[in-house]
Amino acid sequence: MSEERKKQVLSAIIKHFVKTAEPVGSNTILVSYRFHVSPATIRNDMMSLEKGGFIFQPHTSAGRIPTDKGYRTFVDEMVDMEKARLEAKKILAKVKEQYTLKKMREELYDAVALLARATNSVSFATTPDNPRTFFLGMSNMLKQPEFSNNMVGASEVLEVMEKSDNFVKTLESLEITDQVKTFIGEESILPQIQSCSIIVTRYEKNGFLGYLGILGPKRMNYGFNMVMLEEIKKLLHK
Repeated sequence: MSEERKKQVLSAIIKHFVKTAEPVGSNTILVSYRFHVSPATIRNDMMSLEKGGFIFQPHTSAGRIPTDKGYRTFVDEMVDMEKARLEAKKILAKVKEQYTLKKMREELYDAVALLARATNSVSFATTPDNPRTFFLGMSNMLKQPEFSNNMVGASEVLEVMEKSDNFVKTLESLEITDQVKTFIGEESILPQIQSCSIIVTRYEKNGFLGYLGILGPKRMNYGFNMVMLEEIKKLLHK
């Protein structure tokens, strides 16, 4: 009996059990791990491993699972640390990116919520992980006389918000920079929101670029809103 193959069988049993939490049978080992031997050979190897105390059968007609001795042998003699290190670094990079995106979305949401509350307008930001925009403070807009007395106009603006991917394309066409810029009425290009003005700037955080801004009726406090957007952007950048 090949001691090297027996180690490979033990390694296969442990890897499969770690993945599935199910007792492992000889056929599973043979098919899943591509041993070029007969089923009887694998069964004999498993019997030898069981006699050696490396695996055991939890109940009749079940496959085998590792013992503490089996795990110890695996850790001491069979773990490919270089492969494990590469896999761990790859997964960690992915998890860190997901975590960074999650925290970024949370910070953006807080910034937009502050902006909407401070300006009593609709505030928005583009998300860092996909070309979409989220809006907060829509009830602020509906309370304004321009829209509370003009439901058609209000519905057109709401439609623009619902199609946020188109709104992103509009922002990209406006040549927005790091400076706060104001687009009044027709300057905003989209016909549905030409009853409004947009005050917007570009943000950069954690390597992500996006837009942060205010959407409201042309009858707005421009100076106050521009300064407020600057201040909220500073908070976001901290």
